[in-house]
Amino acid sequence: MNFKKDREFVGITVLFLDEKVNSVIHGFTPVGRANHYMSSLKAGSIVKVDRFEVSRCSSMYKITDHPFFIRFISLTIID
Repeated sequence: MNFKKDREFVGITVLFLDEKVNSVIHGFTPVGRANHYMSSLKAGSIVKVDRFEVSRCSSMYKITDHPFFIRFISLTIID
């Protein structure tokens, strides 16, 4: 939620834990795709995410130490 704009819903933020390299990666899906993925994203769940974009994380929105973040796109599949 954007607390600067009357708590406007802007999308879903997720944290991906990669146990192989002991790293946390920030993931995000914008409001336009949020309903499509909402039922697949439950707190504490283990999922497989396929077909996504990886981008450099802007310091303004950085919530992990990882330099990249995962962006869900229209082709993204969550299992």
